[in-house]
Amino acid sequence: MEALQKSMQNTPPKASSHAMWWGTLGTVRPFPNFNSEKDARDIQTALESKDSDVNTLVRILTNRNNAQRQSIAESYRNLTQKELCPALKKAVSGGLEQLMLGLMMTPSQFDAHRLRQAMEGIGTDEESLLAVLCTKSPQQLKDATIAYKQEFGRYLENDLISETSKDFTKLVLAILKKEELNSKEMVDYQLINQDVKALNDAVNGKKKDPAPWIQVLTTRDSNHLNRVLSRLEDLRGETVDKTVQSHFSGDLRLGFRTLVVSIPSIPLFLAQRLHSNIKKSSLVQGILISHSEEDLLCVRIEYRRLTNTSLYSTLQKEYKGEMQQALLALCRSEDL
Repeated sequence: MEALQKSMQNTPPKASSHAMWWGTLGTVRPFPNFNSEKDARDIQTALESKDSDVNTLVRILTNRNNAQRQSIAESYRNLTQKELCPALKKAVSGGLEQLMLGLMMTPSQFDAHRLRQAMEGIGTDEESLLAVLCTKSPQQLKDATIAYKQEFGRYLENDLISETSKDFTKLVLAILKKEELNSKEMVDYQLINQDVKALNDAVNGKKKDPAPWIQVLTTRDSNHLNRVLSRLEDLRGETVDKTVQSHFSGDLRLGFRTLVVSIPSIPLFLAQRLHSNIKKSSLVQGILISHSEEDLLCVRIEYRRLTNTSLYSTLQKEYKGEMQQALLALCRSEDL
């Protein structure tokens, strides 16, 4: 284990132009010459070894994509007549257990668990709730809603209603059900002007009206909204974030701020979130697992621009042992 860690510290893989050969902006790709039966046998041996061979478990599961991990779980079930996740829970604990179990979920299951985690217990973690809702596509949110009911026997919409209040409830429900109603085939300048006026008028009166902001921000695609927000800034002579901070309060302000920051660039929003919370293992895990097959390469680039330090080096500094091994495998490579 020490030799492996030393090797990872001294010679991290380098990102290069060849990375884009994968045809994805994710960092975790299908493992070549994949054999689910062999992986299942190796995992069984690792689990049955004295004190469990955690290094092997981490090495295999972080170097397979989600579809391959589901195949491994099925092969393990056929091989042992047991489920893999309970066996993993016995072998690892704490944050590493959370990470390994997260890897074994489907993407929609993982999103559902992150949403549930943000709402369960005393008080709702609105920031974490919004971070999931605002970084997922309409289809991903639909899939997460179905998975939520399957995983917990509860309706996501009902839980959001019970855990939030007033206009913030209206906002999170609108995000959950967001539909991009504008035409993506052409730039609709008339609708852009209409939306800019609606947002501006809503904050110009004595009583601020959040309804137009909710309606516009949750029913348009990002390209349209980028044009709208840019024109609103030109019109008001201030950033949209400052407009939101000046005219709204509480959870609703947090919701609008999350939207206007994430709409222009989800990777930049996630990079900022990582930078501010790099010591929070569960948050870091959530972003790396959720985005490892989608756009984590973009998040890495934005993190480098934001901090002048690579995400890989930061994780290497902040985490140790098998947790470091797992996070670095998901991050995949250094950015010079």
